[in-house]
Amino acid sequence: MNEAVVLTPERILEVTEDVLRRFGLAKATVVDVARALDVSHGSVYRHFPSKASLREAVAKRWLDRIDAPLRQIAEEKGPAPARLERWLRTLFAAKRSRVLDDPEMFDTYLTLAREACAAVKCHKDTLTDQVVAILSDGVAQGVFAIDDVKATARAIYDATSRFHHPAHADEWKDADLPARVDATLALLLRGVRA
Repeated sequence: MNEAVVLTPERILEVTEDVLRRFGLAKATVVDVARALDVSHGSVYRHFPSKASLREAVAKRWLDRIDAPLRQIAEEKGPAPARLERWLRTLFAAKRSRVLDDPEMFDTYLTLAREACAAVKCHKDTLTDQVVAILSDGVAQGVFAIDDVKATARAIYDATSRFHHPAHADEWKDADLPARVDATLALLLRGVRA
């Protein structure tokens, strides 16, 4: 074992993702992660006090990658309707690409989502807050007529869950998905317009 290695939380999370891809969430252990890092499992526990905290950090890291481009759209200036549509399409595309391009990690995320871990709740809250920001801009621009921006943001998030919630991932391969997305977004955007 190479205990002289400088171990960072980021390095542990990178290796943990690789271990999860190889062994799956049910079989991967902290010992597997430590072995891949060539350190003792105690070294991993110094950064993450439990297997659960390590799993939570992996989920958060994975979700943060989805959040970054969405945050940029939410913080932009410009017409709110176009930003809202682009934000939603970016969310749908990010989740869809994860299930197609990284199915092992997507399965891990799906399991963690079912466990309702804190990282997933934080992700949902962050996404809703981003929609609130876009809707608030639209109200200020006079293009959205919304009485309760927070409730509307939650309703939009809920109404589009078929396109971003992992429980619906099997449906994302359907040939008619783009048409369903277009119809849903057209309806939502008409519903919030002034």
